[in-house]
Amino acid sequence: MVTEDYLQQLNGQQRAAVEYVDGPSLVIAGAGSGKTRVLTYKIVHLLRCGYEPWRILALTFTNKAAREMRERIEALVGTEVASRLWMGTFHSIFARILRANADRIGFKSSFTIYDSADSKSLVKTIVKDLALDEKIYKPSSVISAISTAKNALISPEKYAADREIMRADADARRPRIHEIYRIYRDRCFTAGAMDFDDLLYYTNVLLRDNPDVLRHYQEFFRYVLVDEYQDTNFAQHLIVARICEEHHQLCVVGDDAQSIYSFRGANIRNILSMRDTYPGMKLFKLERNYRSTQNIINAANSLIEKNTEQIRKEVYSENKPGDRIEVVSSYSDLDESAIVANRISQVRMLTHDSYDEFAILYRTNAQSRILEESLRKRNIPYRIYGGLSFYQRKEVKDAVAYFRLAVNPDDDEALRRVINFPARGIGETTVNKVARTAMDCGVSMMAVLHDPDGFGLEVHSGTRRKLAAFASMVDRFAAQVASGDDALAVASEIIRATGLLSMLITDRTPESISKQENLNELLAGVKEFTEMRREEGEADLGLAAFLGQISLATDQDSDDATEERVTLMTVHAAKGLEFNNVFIVGVEEDLFPSSMAQGSQSEIEEERRLLYVAITRARSFCMMSFASNRYRNGQPAMCSPSRFLHDIDPCYLDMKAGATIGAPRSRRPSYSDYMAAARQVRYPARQAQVSQPTASSVHRNPVPVSASAAKGETSFATMPGADGSRLKAGMVIEHNRFGRGTIVEVDTSQPDHRIKVVFDNSGEKLLLLKFAKFIIID
Repeated sequence: MVTEDYLQQLNGQQRAAVEYVDGPSLVIAGAGSGKTRVLTYKIVHLLRCGYEPWRILALTFTNKAAREMRERIEALVGTEVASRLWMGTFHSIFARILRANADRIGFKSSFTIYDSADSKSLVKTIVKDLALDEKIYKPSSVISAISTAKNALISPEKYAADREIMRADADARRPRIHEIYRIYRDRCFTAGAMDFDDLLYYTNVLLRDNPDVLRHYQEFFRYVLVDEYQDTNFAQHLIVARICEEHHQLCVVGDDAQSIYSFRGANIRNILSMRDTYPGMKLFKLERNYRSTQNIINAANSLIEKNTEQIRKEVYSENKPGDRIEVVSSYSDLDESAIVANRISQVRMLTHDSYDEFAILYRTNAQSRILEESLRKRNIPYRIYGGLSFYQRKEVKDAVAYFRLAVNPDDDEALRRVINFPARGIGETTVNKVARTAMDCGVSMMAVLHDPDGFGLEVHSGTRRKLAAFASMVDRFAAQVASGDDALAVASEIIRATGLLSMLITDRTPESISKQENLNELLAGVKEFTEMRREEGEADLGLAAFLGQISLATDQDSDDATEERVTLMTVHAAKGLEFNNVFIVGVEEDLFPSSMAQGSQSEIEEERRLLYVAITRARSFCMMSFASNRYRNGQPAMCSPSRFLHDIDPCYLDMKAGATIGAPRSRRPSYSDYMAAARQVRYPARQAQVSQPTASSVHRNPVPVSASAAKGETSFATMPGADGSRLKAGMVIEHNRFGRGTIVEVDTSQPDHRIKVVFDNSGEKLLLLKFAKFIIID
């Protein structure tokens, strides 16, 4: 099912990019130009042209982007076709390829994916084992060096042989990073684990060293699409090049003006040089912005045109002209935060926008403290976007470590985390002995626990019994996984048997109650995962599949706040988001651009791109502010307006009282200056009451895991007529997740009866009747 009029929904530039399928193409998509729509419709068009869905590979950077694209495609072509597409993040797709070919690179298909905390823990252990100074060999800096090497496809051996790298490490007083890297690689291999960078590194190794595997994927994927290509690193760029080497059927979409992640290894040259890499590559430019007012877009254009390293385009808007961008000067960072908080209240009174439509963007996380204080004083609710996410909370990570052990008992980092949690009398000394024995014998720590005598583990009999009891418990969990029990059954047993939840129940402190809620929420998440996959007919309901889903989640992909709030975040975190009202603070020299990014012209140009991204997050209102005095690194410092303010055509700027950028440092704004700026819009006679929202009155309480159905849900399978006899095409139903929809087909020809439903907002879904939860409303 392909909607016939899908091409009619595109403008001329978008349609040209979608319809071109005769060779490689580069789509430069300006901010707010409908990039996701073009990618989505391009895939739909490929299907219309006869491409089989499983031969289309679509790569994104975030789960959110992949999910949004899949939902849009489902609405156009149906769930069955969309589910066959190879669509997902780089890491999820490459993990899938690696699991299918793990034996070719010496891994088991059940390898664990280490998150950043696991990597940090392993590096700390190695640094300690080597008796190195932890103040010099900080885990974060060591991990960064290893990550940079992997993204450049530099092995530990090549790292040690590279004189330039070794000289740089020696100059930084870290001459043994190459040794840590080698041990880190070897221990990950022994533990059957890969970190996120390994997913890229080993995919390159797999394709490089196995010509038959490379040839298979070159023939299998007949068309490749890549989103946000300006953010790719060398490893990602090379994988795409390898797969497309023969057929060149490739479409990459991105915006060089939004390339802001060089610190993660992204290389803007990847997108700028695409037409050199693929001679004859067709260039398309999406220049119409659908998001912002004309003044905001024109200001952003006048800024970014100062960059020399770019593919030039002229983004335009056909929206209303809108107001000019406000530029506000303040005496200090404290005054700046007060002005911003007051202006938020003023704009909200005028526009009646939700707090969710306000964002404060800053260059560094340290800037948030004083902003938070000002918002709290004025009872303005806020959230820190990208703060500690659910799966980073200790109690959740402890439970997930047990889940990981159940799936892969050789996971040393998971074992280290929970071998004595909850406390079972296994001390750090014993754990270190087990780890040392495992390292000396070249096996996992669990292998030592299973055969302590065989591996020569020297511990007394009491400790040996405790280790055996722990290993036996993990074996029971692993047996459940092996027997095919679903994720919910195994997770529930783990939470029960380990005592993770029961040890908290007797403690009624707020902290303990919060931990209980988090563990219950974790089980609710496993339950939701299991039920959703079962209802949609997915075969794999196991714990490994659940772990695969959560291991690739990013902080940017999840935000559980339900009440409306002002969003505070770094500009880097804001990419891909949009708000009606955006406040950009600290637009000053040595802050924006950063003092650490002024070593070269390319660094300055990336900082300029960063401000371009910040400005183009705004739909209708944008304000930039700077201070004459700001605390930096604990010390007061004089500041001057950013050079980037000079780059913007002044006709698009509304310079508020005291805001002068022509003569940096020439004068300090007076108290009356910044107070006048704060009073540009007068309050009504009676100020509106803005109160901190309370917890939602509708609180979702996870039901006990032993319950067969969630309270309040209507399961069709428990009602008369579960065989489908009561259902007919044309009936309107209301589903517990997808909402209102119309049945278009009832299939009772198979043992598991199914219905096909077109939902108002979720597109077409194929549901198994015995698991579907809905009510008939018409």
